[in-house]
Amino acid sequence: MKTIKITPRGYCHGVVNAINTISNLSDLSIKKPVYILGMVIHNKQMTASLEQKGFITLHDPSKTRLELLDSIDEGTVIFTAHGVSPAVYEKAIEKGLEIIDTTCDDVIKSQITIKEYLAKGYDVIYIGKHNHPESEAVSGISSQIHVVEDQSDFNKLDIHNPNIVITNQTTMSIYDVFTCSEFAKRKYPNIVYIDEICDATRIRQEAVAALDSSVDHVIVVGDKLSNNSRKLAEVSIQKAKIPATLIENIEDIDIDLLQTIDCVAVTSGASTPTKVTNEVISFLENFDKNNPSTHNITTKINLDNLLTKKHF
Repeated sequence: MKTIKITPRGYCHGVVNAINTISNLSDLSIKKPVYILGMVIHNKQMTASLEQKGFITLHDPSKTRLELLDSIDEGTVIFTAHGVSPAVYEKAIEKGLEIIDTTCDDVIKSQITIKEYLAKGYDVIYIGKHNHPESEAVSGISSQIHVVEDQSDFNKLDIHNPNIVITNQTTMSIYDVFTCSEFAKRKYPNIVYIDEICDATRIRQEAVAALDSSVDHVIVVGDKLSNNSRKLAEVSIQKAKIPATLIENIEDIDIDLLQTIDCVAVTSGASTPTKVTNEVISFLENFDKNNPSTHNITTKINLDNLLTKKHF
């Protein structure tokens, strides 16, 4: 099958830093057990690989990072690339835990900017997904931060401070952020707008949006918990007007769908292991509608070597 490999693909720099940091912990003398506060990246395969190597992932969508921390009384806690609120940091210190912080540099930069505007007396409107760990970390900085996900959230806002700044979660859709910011400008004409979409997210979305009608379908390889992966599928459908499917690995491929198309484009979320994406691409390139021997979607990936650096 004709397969277009959209670039960039593979891990972003924030994910590489987080995984490299964790991979090297076995060489260091640290307190045991070692807990990861939430999924280090939104990818279940990577989480399973880490658990196989002895790391304990604490993940419960119904609980905040602060609440998850109640489950840890000793050892080491790893903060994920999404960042944590000041309260989480302080609580971990009070518990006497060893802390390893893998917060992405782009997230740190965004938080610093927000704190600077708060210090100047501004209220902050933050465009982000409710209950997403990055949004949770930011909202925990101050009560003057208002997390909004869509226009209905904006309609509930009642900010009387004349000084307002609007910014966003780093993995949001550039198009959703634009729509929300334009609405905010109409409601608060003097608002200051700061775009914090990270380059890895922006460039991937722009590449998908630029696809033409020669592509019949877009396959996004990424975890369903990954916001930037879901947004790539949305961009394909809404901006490029090309149907898209989000799959976690080769075993999610729909053979019946492939029988109806001639050209497929492949991209991946910033937290998707390159090895997983490459297996999908290889399958698609070798797929022959008339040859059933090319229709086997059983993965050959072994969780034991998913952390191998050559796959980053």
